[in-house]
Amino acid sequence: MKRHINFIIALTTAAMLLPATLTAGNKDRSGQAGASELLINPWSRSTGWANAGMSQIKGLEAIWSNVGGTAFTKKTELIFSHTNWLKGSDVNIYSFGFTQRISESGVLGLAIMSMNFGDIPITTTEYPDGGLGNFSPSLLNVGISYGKTFSNSIHAGFVLKVISESISDVSAEGVAIDAGIQYVTGALENIHFGITLKNIGPTMKFSGDGLSLRAFIPGQETQFTLEQRKDAFELPTQLVIGAGYDFLFENDYRFTLAGNFTSNSFTKDQITLGGELSLKDYVMLRAGYTYEDGIWDKIETDMRTNVTKGLAAGFTVQVPLNKENGSAFSVDYSYRTTDHFKGNHSIGARISF
Repeated sequence: MKRHINFIIALTTAAMLLPATLTAGNKDRSGQAGASELLINPWSRSTGWANAGMSQIKGLEAIWSNVGGTAFTKKTELIFSHTNWLKGSDVNIYSFGFTQRISESGVLGLAIMSMNFGDIPITTTEYPDGGLGNFSPSLLNVGISYGKTFSNSIHAGFVLKVISESISDVSAEGVAIDAGIQYVTGALENIHFGITLKNIGPTMKFSGDGLSLRAFIPGQETQFTLEQRKDAFELPTQLVIGAGYDFLFENDYRFTLAGNFTSNSFTKDQITLGGELSLKDYVMLRAGYTYEDGIWDKIETDMRTNVTKGLAAGFTVQVPLNKENGSAFSVDYSYRTTDHFKGNHSIGARISF
């Protein structure tokens, strides 16, 4: 036990010192990072309590929250999820993933997230009202993960992400790495701690024919190709530290209270608190709230830099398929409140065996 405590203290200290090399929680840098879709959790269960359960999340959804939790996969888990992002904006997020145990202590995982913005009319200076057809932006993130159980108390892992952003004639590609660890303790293994560092990678830069144009220089009859200058952008690095406690009752009822502190490199720091009630794992109800400076101000003020209102809620209905091996099928739903839109709605189907 002493070795485990010393290990987690050392890791926590290292993780807290790392942001000293970054500029964390700086609202003045909002919008300066790119690939901000990396900050969107596409999964329906963990978003139901605002990702408050980062320290104890288990299975496939841990690829986004804290990859150390993928090590809890029993054998195989698959999830399909759809998010209606900022309802009314016609933005949809489609996600698919699976985790597979490959050894007594190791689990491999794959997660794919795609954002669809629908068809957008093409406009130019000559045709500001369109009429030239449509284009459709594409944002695609692919993550390959590995989680490992080091002991009954320590579970850790990492994710390699491939990032792609494109329209018909401009694109950018990049890579990033997440790393996370979960520590479980207590006589009933009901005390949880977690740390994850996310979106560490080199800068990205857009390129393509869309950044160039052909023009005539005054006094010349020859056409020249002019290319606009482009600059590289950084990824939205995050450090998240969380803890949770399971209150265990008779008849397999459970209530979990959990919370996180999120240090953002390009936006404000956040504090999240949430709870989940499980009724024999057949029905799970959850809710959470994320606070950041200015979130209670009106959206029109300078202090408010986030469209979300911070509140999230959701539920799970789960049906066991085989009680002997723990296989189950479940449906998850979550709702996140926003300003000027009709919230974010996520629904997913999960099967584990």
